[in-house]
Amino acid sequence: MSEQVWIAGVGMTRFARHDGRGVPDLAAEAVREALADAGLERRHVEAAFFGNTTQGALQGQLMVGGQIALRGMGFERIPMYNVENACATGAAALHLAADQVRAGAVDIALAVGSEKMNVADRDRTMAVFEGAYDVSDPAGLTASLTALGGEIDDAHAGRRSVFMDIYAAMARAHMRRFGTTQRQFAAVSAKNHRHSVHNPRAQHRKDFTVDEVLAARALSFPLTVPMCAPVTDGAAAVVVCGQRGLRRLVGRGRSVRVLANVAGTGVVRAQDAWEQHISGLLAGRAYERAGVGPQDIDVAELHDATAFGEIQQSELLGLCEPGAGGAAAEAGETALGGRIPVNPSGGLEAKGHPLGATGLAQVYELVQQLRGEAGVRQVSGARVALAENSGGFYGGEEAVAAITVLGA
Repeated sequence: MSEQVWIAGVGMTRFARHDGRGVPDLAAEAVREALADAGLERRHVEAAFFGNTTQGALQGQLMVGGQIALRGMGFERIPMYNVENACATGAAALHLAADQVRAGAVDIALAVGSEKMNVADRDRTMAVFEGAYDVSDPAGLTASLTALGGEIDDAHAGRRSVFMDIYAAMARAHMRRFGTTQRQFAAVSAKNHRHSVHNPRAQHRKDFTVDEVLAARALSFPLTVPMCAPVTDGAAAVVVCGQRGLRRLVGRGRSVRVLANVAGTGVVRAQDAWEQHISGLLAGRAYERAGVGPQDIDVAELHDATAFGEIQQSELLGLCEPGAGGAAAEAGETALGGRIPVNPSGGLEAKGHPLGATGLAQVYELVQQLRGEAGVRQVSGARVALAENSGGFYGGEEAVAAITVLGA
């Protein structure tokens, strides 16, 4: 598997509540933009990987969602694969597409993620998240969260998905171990909402101060609503090609190299064995394959389903020292213009989080950055970028994690 892999085109809908639009319609918008961005047509795509996590539960489309969405927009004959990997579904689709190209099986492949999560019955949407941990062992989940974050009285907290409780427990564990503060989580949230003001495809584009984030409606402590990703509809798509595919492109000078893409699951470990967290283990592998280190990363999109997630991942990926992520955010190091800008798109907290599309939307942002086409959000001189996309919960950490390193 030695074929070099390039991202030739990217596309993305606005992330929002899209009433009256379904999964296929959203997917088609993103795919058409990605193909146009690459200067390609449908007929050039030789394989497709379709990411979705909620269509079965919310619309009853339990199987062949990708075939219906993509054949419906004119794709024929090519192999289509349906991908589900919790919140890391988008990254998984991209990694599979890249592996097909890297292996020489195809010259050009498509990865697309599309979600329609806003339905009339919000309780059904919230129930979807219950399927992202071991449903056969609910007592095990409770025990894990208690071991991480202790017992708290959150009966007063508003309606939320179980993953806000999961992230809150992990956040409290981080606070206990490293002294991280709720105000530092609010600094991450305020920074990402400030970034999103300049992103026309973000779901929320309202600036918040740190104090406004802290004063917002409380969820499971230490989280408040602006610190957490909203329920989102949307789609994103990426066209991947190898050297032969690259030669077909008119504008191949705008292509971005995939330096590394790795994915994995966790190991059996004590919950306080920080050095064995799946993201940290994968980061070492990704940096080795890419031939770079964390000090070489110019811009990153991290999986901030909550503000704590960004702090955790910035430390695990070596962008900050363990325990220093909160202080780095509070000091402005991770803001645009700072030492290592993180989530210039606004992140999941502000841009939105349509589960199967999120990982591809991260890549959309980073491709814009590496091309120098991000406008007001542009990170000056960006040459190496990193995306981290993770999801589910198992054994005290994310059930799956995926890291992509891109180079201009």
